[in-house]
Amino acid sequence: MHEGVLTRLRPVPDSRFRLFLLHHAGGSPLGYRPWVRHFPADWDVCLVEAPGRGRSANAEPYRDAADLAGYLSERLGHALDRPFGLFGHSMGALVAYEMAARMAAGAAREPSWLGVSAWSPEPGPEWEEPRHRLASDRLRDGIARMGGTPAAALADPAQWRLVEPLVRADLELVDTWRPSPGAERLRLPLSAFGGEDDPGMPPRRMDAWHDHVHGPVRRHTLPGGHFYFVGRIDDVAGRITRDVRSALAAGV
Repeated sequence: MHEGVLTRLRPVPDSRFRLFLLHHAGGSPLGYRPWVRHFPADWDVCLVEAPGRGRSANAEPYRDAADLAGYLSERLGHALDRPFGLFGHSMGALVAYEMAARMAAGAAREPSWLGVSAWSPEPGPEWEEPRHRLASDRLRDGIARMGGTPAAALADPAQWRLVEPLVRADLELVDTWRPSPGAERLRLPLSAFGGEDDPGMPPRRMDAWHDHVHGPVRRHTLPGGHFYFVGRIDDVAGRITRDVRSALAAGV
């Protein structure tokens, strides 16, 4: 079922909890489709789509994280009528954080839990050599090494020409994002996920999330690279479920 920026593969009208999943740069909600069945049956799992892909392919993609967070938050307002959480992978992680910060600063209901995957507020190499400015061949090679993008879209020149503008726009959003100086720490539980062999986002960088929340931080470092969850969705969804249930039980 499609509703604005949301896709519900398994609508649960009387759900006890609503989980919003935000996709990575160059990606779409399609990547989360296999995840839904691994969550509790009484959760309403919603896949969130940023402009520029899928049903909004003709829309201009956002290049600023705060602007995208504002756009999505406004369109999720009607769905924030019960306890909910935000989980984002890579680009989705920083957008989820910005959404949570925006909700905390406004009148909207705040999330009960925040999950961030494979992205950190600590400076890294992408801040020194922005990837969205790389030559086309270097950009394509870098995306291929990270995984997560269909090989056909990278190998075929015609497909790459179609995909490249969206990838560059999303990476500009990621490369130019900085946590707001002096921003209030979020008062919520946070779970930080990452791959132990992720060269661009090594586990030590994920420690920086401790400086951005007052609530408890749970760390999950799993085997693999940037897309560590490939082949272990059940494990990752199980960890998310346990962390969310702990957050709801604690009432943080």
